[in-house]
Formats: sequence, C-alpha cells, structure tokens
Amino acid sequence: MKISLVLATLGRDQDVQVFLESVRRQTYQNFELVIIDQNQDGKIDGIVGPFKSCMELRHIKVNFTGNARARDYGIGFAKGEIIAFPDDDCAYETDVLEKVVAEFARRKDLSILVAGSYDLASSRFSIGVNSRKAHYFSRFQMMGVEFTQFFELDRIDRKQFYLDHDFGIGSKYSGGEGFELLYRLLRIGSAAFYTPDIKIYHPDKDHYQLGTARMLMYSTGVGAYIRKFANQRDAFILYYIARKMFIAPFLKMLLALVLLNRKKLSFSFYNLVGVWRGFLAYGSQHTA
Repeated sequence: MKISLVLATLGRDQDVQVFLESVRRQTYQNFELVIIDQNQDGKIDGIVGPFKSCMELRHIKVNFTGNARARDYGIGFAKGEIIAFPDDDCAYETDVLEKVVAEFARRKDLSILVAGSYDLASSRFSIGVNSRKAHYFSRFQMMGVEFTQFFELDRIDRKQFYLDHDFGIGSKYSGGEGFELLYRLLRIGSAAFYTPDIKIYHPDKDHYQLGTARMLMYSTGVGAYIRKFANQRDAFILYYIARKMFIAPFLKMLLALVLLNRKKLSFSFYNLVGVWRGFLAYGSQHTA
C-alpha cells in the first residue's frame, strides 16, 4: 500500500528538515511526500532539494495561507491508498509507516488509524488526546490530533474527506480542523482505532506553563466546530457541549484552586473563554 504524506508548511525551516530526515529513515519506503509550501521567500527550497533524490517528493508552492486549506489542496495531488497530514514541526519514529500499513492490513474494517503523540525523543505524551491502551473509539472519545491521523481512502466516504477551511492556523478559527474532520467521519460510521505503539514526536507546545495565548487561540476552534454540528441539529454534540463548555473546564479550575496553581487556573479559564468565544462567533455567522 502506498502512503501519501501531505505536509503544509509556513514559516519553519529546520523543523521541516527534521521531519524530512525522519521520513527518509522509514523502514517502509512505499510513500510519497507532498509539500504544500506557503512561504513566499523560498525559505525551504534549499532544504527540500537534496531529499528529492532519495524519496518521491513533490514541492508545490502556493500563494495562499491557511493550514486546512493547504492540506485540502494537497489531497488533490495524493496518489496513495493511505493519507496523512503531518505537522511541519513533528517527526516520525523510524517504523511509523511500517506499523500503519500493518494495522490497516490486520484490521479489515478500519478506516481511520490514530497514532500516539509524544514529546520529542521521550516516552511522555505530547499534545492531543492520548492513552496507554490501544482501542477502537467513537465520536464520544475522539483520540489523537490531526497530525497523528491516517486515513484509508477506499474505506471512507470520499465526499466527506475534506478539510473545512474555516478551521486551523491561518483561518477564522485557529484550531479544531482535525477533530472537525474526525467527528464528521465517525458520525457516518467510519471505524477508528488508536494505538500508542505508533510514535509520532511533537514538542509539547500547548502545555499551560508556556502561557495562555496559545490555548485561547486554539480553543476557539473547538467551540466553533461544536457549534457547527449543533447548527446541524446533531444531538450527539450535546455531549461535547456539556463536557467542553461546562463540566471539564470548571472541574479543572476547581482543581487548580485547590492546588493553588495560578498558572493552571489561568490556562483553564482561557480555555473556557476560547471555547465559548468560538461557539458564539460561529453561531453568529453560520446557519444550519
């Protein structure tokens, strides 16, 4: 099976090189890398060039920005049976693609495979929703994050396989694009499996100790995608309204107060503010 890796990038160079090195060392080599380059200054030209001789690589320059839009554009160039959207600051363990193909071959019902997200060169989990236990999951317990998701294109509804351009960095709502796609596919019955044995490395940039601005920015996307499905009268999204907009943030703030952890309290508060901000903003601009 051929794997298509669609990498949208803007503003990074050395991180891109780290990722390219990680895919060059993959034990499974039947893959292509499609780079959607949103830089206007040739920032990564010298980095990408040397890798063209050791892997199937397409370097496509575009004159627009937006992570979801770039990834969606890259889907049109993908030729593989499996597709993924790595971040431009992540890295793959050497056996990631080998294990991905093995899981899809082993599980004939599987449409979506989600890997674990780990802090760089560490056994500690990084961003996204992770677990030490491998398991199938539904839209009530969505796992991973967008750069850990792999999709078997012959086993999903291709009409539903697209990125909503309203979500993600450079869009109206700076986050939530991966979960919006995942929820949409799970809603129509796609089977999804998570395993921590497939390791993708990503710095833990969203930890509360690094400040609240990033949480406020990304959480608007969460609130917006919740409102999107609420506008569609999706009864199941009531679970996320209760969990993300009421129960979880208030419990986290209460715990922070008990522990006298001001940074965690601030982080949880801005998470709540961001979710509600996205929910209300999306609701005022979109109809069902």
